[in-house]
Amino acid sequence: MNWVLLKSMFRRITIILFLISQVIWSQSDDRDFQKELKYQSKAIQDLKNEIKSTRSRLRSEENREKSAARTIANLEEEISLVERLIMQLKKEENLARVEIEKLENEITENEVELKELRIRYANRAIHVYKKGSLSDIEKVLSSTSWRQAVYRTKYQKIISQIDQQHKKQIRSLLVNIGKKKLNVEAILRKSISLKKEREKQMAELRVKRKQKKRELEKIRNSKTELAKYITQKEEGVKQLEELIGKIKDDKAKAERAERIRRQREALKTKSFAALKGQLSWPASGRVISKFGRKWNPELKTTTNNTGIDIKGKPGTPVTAVMGGIVTTITFIRGYGNIIIVDHGGDFFTIYSHVTKIQTNVDSEVRAGDILAYMGDSGSINGSKLHFEIWGKDQKLDPEKWLVKK
Repeated sequence: MNWVLLKSMFRRITIILFLISQVIWSQSDDRDFQKELKYQSKAIQDLKNEIKSTRSRLRSEENREKSAARTIANLEEEISLVERLIMQLKKEENLARVEIEKLENEITENEVELKELRIRYANRAIHVYKKGSLSDIEKVLSSTSWRQAVYRTKYQKIISQIDQQHKKQIRSLLVNIGKKKLNVEAILRKSISLKKEREKQMAELRVKRKQKKRELEKIRNSKTELAKYITQKEEGVKQLEELIGKIKDDKAKAERAERIRRQREALKTKSFAALKGQLSWPASGRVISKFGRKWNPELKTTTNNTGIDIKGKPGTPVTAVMGGIVTTITFIRGYGNIIIVDHGGDFFTIYSHVTKIQTNVDSEVRAGDILAYMGDSGSINGSKLHFEIWGKDQKLDPEKWLVKK
């Protein structure tokens, strides 16, 4: 049998199989994108619902108490939720942009493949027209041996199948390109809608921040309002204690412990308890308030700091001090936005006053991973990070656990 024809035949078969696999692979990618898009859309809708119910609750609170401390706490809570919504909208917008780029690249590749297939098919038709073609039975009967007759019979069958596959593949690519172009248009519309929604929320956020600035001045210039703010902070400590208690008792505790153990084994790291004095700092800056009881000269009262406050530039990265699992992202009055990370062995770290949160609940993080950025959420003293370590039901002095500066 002609070796050149065999090589050509196998080359065609290889091309067809490759193109079919590309179609299947793109369908799988499309399913993954739809799943991720569904997850992001649900997260956005959940946040919108939470904002709606929170605003309703805050309005009823405002009617009961008209203090600046209460007003600013309510504004902080709204700002926190709107910021999270903006971040979620940005994530979905980026996801849509990446998918559009991927689809456009696939369309270009498909169009190149389609062009090649059409050229091959046209060349074959021209060749048959110019050279003429014996019928299949004539080719078999003109064989010089029975072996050649068998080979020719098989070859004619394969060539016929390849021709049919060429036709099917051309049709399939045309349909696939059409679908992808429709998908690009739909995702582009979605992306434009997300951008408009994000811009609307950002405009609202700017208004809320101006309101917050006005209320902050009232608190700073009034001892009464400052005292109310400190009372809210003390209530926040109790709320945080309850939150940690729930985390320790929840059903997912055992599963989290196993995930943390596997992570430690994979990274070959020590347990939290064994790293006292060796943990990296969660943010750069200077400590402006140490752990323990402090005298407040303005109010002439003693307050208890359950962590340390690190003063830094707005937007300073806030990083995990050790690997673990994010259990909570929420807002607590006096603390603002907080992130809680479980490190196993009943050790937790808490990061508050943060903004632009970069992680999600149930995410695994490693030491040095950026969790958020330093902000003034829940703070009346500007941008800072309030950092706490809880271990074995005790609030620990973070500076004794962090590496010495």
